[in-house]
Parts: sequence; structure tokens; C-alpha cells
Amino acid sequence: MLGNFTYCNPTKLYFGESALDGLKEELNKYGKNVLLVYGGGSIKKNGLYDAVIKILKECGKNVYEDGGVMPNPTSEKLIEGCERARAANADLILAVGGGSVCDYSKAVSVSAYCGGDPWEKYFIRFEEPDCKIIPVGCVLTMVGTGSEMNGGSVITNREQKLKIGHVFGENVFPKFAVLNPKITYTLPKYQMVAGIYDIMCHILEQYFSGTDDNTSDYIMEGLLRSLIHSADIAVENPEDYEARSNIMWTATWALNTLVARGKTTDWMVHMLGQSVGAYTDATHGMTLSAVSLPYYRYILPYGEEKFARYAVNVWNVNPEGKSKREVAEDGLLAMEAWMKKTGLVMNLTDLGAKPEMLDGMVKSTLIMDGGYKIFNADDVRAVLKASF
Repeated sequence: MLGNFTYCNPTKLYFGESALDGLKEELNKYGKNVLLVYGGGSIKKNGLYDAVIKILKECGKNVYEDGGVMPNPTSEKLIEGCERARAANADLILAVGGGSVCDYSKAVSVSAYCGGDPWEKYFIRFEEPDCKIIPVGCVLTMVGTGSEMNGGSVITNREQKLKIGHVFGENVFPKFAVLNPKITYTLPKYQMVAGIYDIMCHILEQYFSGTDDNTSDYIMEGLLRSLIHSADIAVENPEDYEARSNIMWTATWALNTLVARGKTTDWMVHMLGQSVGAYTDATHGMTLSAVSLPYYRYILPYGEEKFARYAVNVWNVNPEGKSKREVAEDGLLAMEAWMKKTGLVMNLTDLGAKPEMLDGMVKSTLIMDGGYKIFNADDVRAVLKASF
């Protein structure tokens, strides 16, 4: 483990089939006004909305609603949410949904009283909140982002064709999160698979950095093996509780800041995927799967040793009689075969991207400096071009 770091995660988790019972205990810690945030209305069809409303009423809360949060929440929707939060004088924002709903709720929490344009303040200048922050709690309906136990928030500006994430500090982490794997059963297979790859990509973004003997890497290899095993089961039987519970738990630990300790971390796959998402509005996990292999093959020569380790320890590649490069390449071939079998999107064309979007996507891709190669615009162009 290199460097100095601090670690604190203030989010309290309630996990399992009875996890929703913890909501009542948490609600009693906050004032009467609750802003209930949710997406397109699926929670009203599956009964979760009624269950949450019942608990809110039993706890004597005044419920105000902010529905219609889209899969890639926009800066326009953020302004609307801020207005609703202020009008409600919200003491708590309760996010009931997937990662986009949780991300959006955290953005509203720091933006409602920020006194300026939250897009410019947080997503262009990357400033930290210096205003009142409304506490957030989450009831998770989809797994993938890990947003239930971190400070991340990704917002899309449609006019500027930018999709940008801001990772806030522990003061913005959800105060609590309710995780019941059974709630995720009704999720369409496409969304489940996209979430699974988002989890994998979160782990790999942190894994493919650094060359020291780092405990975090061993943890991540275990998480990856568990994810691959459980994903194979869940794709065949989406209501296998053990598989879905393992996937949900892995998603949380993939991005709750633990395995990033002692790591520089990469995040270029996410930057590439987010630039694609800004132009196509495609499902986040699928934008990542479309650009991942071209990116990893592009940087493999700069991180050959780690890619070879990944091949052996995660994909069970036999290294006997092979060079490190051959082992590393075999690992990516094994990963590619698994991705195709799982049902992931493997190119940008299938997401609605067109070659004429390439220049814009290159310009909107943020450059990170923690991976094995620091990119420039030509590198970004080469990877995106190879992703079509």
C-alpha cells in the first residue's frame, strides 16, 4: 500500500429481504418534510411506492414528490428538483430508484441552496458545497452504480453535449441505504446486464492502476470472481436470490471508496463512455461495454504485467509456456467471450452513435491521469474510432 490516506464511510446499510424495515428507524431521525424522488413510475407498478408511502405516513411525514427522473438526469431536471426541494422545505430527500435517481438526489441536496448555477459550480468548476446540504437516503431498485454508498453524482447537460460526474466528499454520502435484492427482480434483463457491467467497470477502473503489491488489488480480484460467477447464474435465472444478492453487495463495495485506497485509479473508460452517453443518451453500462475492450487493448502495452495478472487471477488463463503479453491478451479474449455471452453491447453503432459524432465526442471526453497511459485527443479518437 503506497501513500497516505484516510478512510471513512458514513452510510448505514440495511441489507436483505427485510431491509425496508430499517426505513422507519431512519426516518425518525429527520424532520417532517420529505421529498420523495423516483424515476419513470415503475415503483408504482411493483408496489414499492405504496410500501414507502405507508411507512412515510406512519412516521408522520409530509410527503412531497419529484418523479420522472430520467436514466441520464439532466441539468434542466436538476433545476426543477432544486425548486421542489426548496418549496417543500425538505428535511430529507428520499431517493427510491437506481443509480440515476440516487445521483440526482445528491445533486439536488447540494444544489438547492447553492446560490448559483449548480452545473457551473459543481460540474464545470468542480467546487465543493459551501451551503446547506439536504440529507439523502436511498431505497435501491437497481444495482450497478454504487451510488447508494458514495458521494458521486453524474449529470448530463444536453445543450452542451456533456455528461460529467462530480465525486463529493463524505458530507454528501447518503445517510442510509436500503438494499433488498428481491426489489431488483422486476428489472428488465437489458438493464440488469448493463448494471452488472457497470460494477465490473468500476472495479477495473481502480484495478488497472499502480504497480505496487496492494491489498486493494486482491480484494478487487475476489469481487470480480464473485461478480462473474453470480452474473452467469443471474442471466439464466434472474430470480436466483443468492446470485442477485451477491451482485447487489458487490456493486456497493465496488465503489464505496474502499478499494480505491492506496490506488491512483484510472477512470478513462468512464470518461469515454460518458462522452458517448452525452451524444446518444444510451444506457450507461452499455456505453462502457462498447468502449472497454478497445481501450484496454490500447493501454495493454503500458500495463502488461497487471493485465497478465488479471488474466490468471480473474479469468483462470494458464500462463505456462506463454509470454506476459500472450497471457494478457488471452485474458482480454476471455473477457470478450464472457461479455458477448452475457449480452453486453460491444460497439457504439448498436447504441445509435454515428461516425459524424466522433469529433464532438473527442472534444467532450475529459482526460484523467491515473492510469497506465495519460491520453491526449489523438488517443481518445483512436479508441472511440475502434469502438464503432
